[in-house]
Amino acid sequence: MRYFELFDLPIDYHVDLARLNKAYLELQRAVHPDKFAGKGEREMLLAVQKTAEINDALSVLKHPVKRAEYMLSEKGVDIRAEQKTLQDPMFLMQQMELREALEEIPSSSDPDSAIADFEKQIKQLDKEFSESLAEQLASDDLHMLETAADNIRKLKFVYKLRDELTRIEDELFD
Repeated sequence: MRYFELFDLPIDYHVDLARLNKAYLELQRAVHPDKFAGKGEREMLLAVQKTAEINDALSVLKHPVKRAEYMLSEKGVDIRAEQKTLQDPMFLMQQMELREALEEIPSSSDPDSAIADFEKQIKQLDKEFSESLAEQLASDDLHMLETAADNIRKLKFVYKLRDELTRIEDELFD
């Protein structure tokens, strides 16, 4: 199943989320298992299976990293289950510095400002990698796709930092 085709969306890293959600609701209405309650067991099972596939497709297309990995895999470069280590020393050094800054937030004299500063850095990195990903994922050039794979790996680091920041915020303010 091709996810963009399923939701009748153009194949593009930048997804119109409103259009995606609208298409999702229409598909769910069409295949909802309750519509097949009076039918046979086979039809009911197929409806449940189709609903699960639609939910999976939505989950992938809504999340920028999952979407990028999916788009890359559709071009023949599958990094979704890989354990490859990034080989960019400058990026890895930056990640170490960001991790240290993240660890210092709870003991900061002004955690709100520290969180805001950290979020700003994360948003900038996200923007930086996402902007180049759109062009790279649209290409069929293997070198561009390998560059996209590295950017996706970097974006994964950014999202892990974002998740960790959320966890720290929850601990500080709950």
